[in-house]
Amino acid sequence: MSFARKALAPLLILLMLLTACGSGLATSTPVDSNSISTSLVGTLVASLFQTQTAQVTPNPTSTTAPPTPINTIVYPTIIFQTPTVVYYYPTLGTITPTFTPTVTGTVFTPTVDPNLLASGCNNLAFVRDVTVPSGTVFAPKQDFTKTWKVANIGTCKWMYQYEIVLLSGNAFNANTPTKLNRMVDVGNWTELSIGMGAPKNPGDYTSYWRMADSNGKMFGATLVVSFTVSTTPTDTPVPPTQTTAPTSTPTPSSTPTPTDTATTGP
Repeated sequence: MSFARKALAPLLILLMLLTACGSGLATSTPVDSNSISTSLVGTLVASLFQTQTAQVTPNPTSTTAPPTPINTIVYPTIIFQTPTVVYYYPTLGTITPTFTPTVTGTVFTPTVDPNLLASGCNNLAFVRDVTVPSGTVFAPKQDFTKTWKVANIGTCKWMYQYEIVLLSGNAFNANTPTKLNRMVDVGNWTELSIGMGAPKNPGDYTSYWRMADSNGKMFGATLVVSFTVSTTPTDTPVPPTQTTAPTSTPTPSSTPTPTDTATTGP
């Protein structure tokens, strides 16, 4: 603004001098003072604007920083391979065994623990077949009596109402159940007998029996009767019995006979 004022002051002085000189000169051509004033004012204004424009410092062009690049995720390239299918066609044939196993030696027979057959305090152990051992042959409809020797290995007595009951198989016309009708103390043995009859058809027959208490609870070892019915009579095997050989009895020796002894008098 101070520069504009300094430039304007000489112009005003020059304008006033021109106006005063013009009034004393011969007026061959009229001069319009208003036009001169207007021209001077326009020149002054234009100079003023150019000065102001020159003094304005242009703002620096704002520069925007480039955006920070975002991490680029690189996805792996998956290559799918076509699987190769191998077809196998087996050749059918006949398999011929080259080895046949042969069982040799003694076949193991499991032994049943008699303690596992107990029911409460009752238990029974099988001792032997007294009659009709396995393999006995009968004629059709032949009556027989099967007898087992058993022992009381429980912890209580067997009572009168204990009985022999059929477990499985044919009863062979036996009266079942068969009452014990006696007491057997713990540790003692007894014989159990049942009357039976052989079937009329030839063949091999087997049935299974057990002892039961007065409530019908079975206990102890399984008692088996097994025999054959045949129309051809054969000798029936008899189980061996223990025979005690007689012992020799000592014979008293002879006693000497007394003889007369001569005596002499005094």
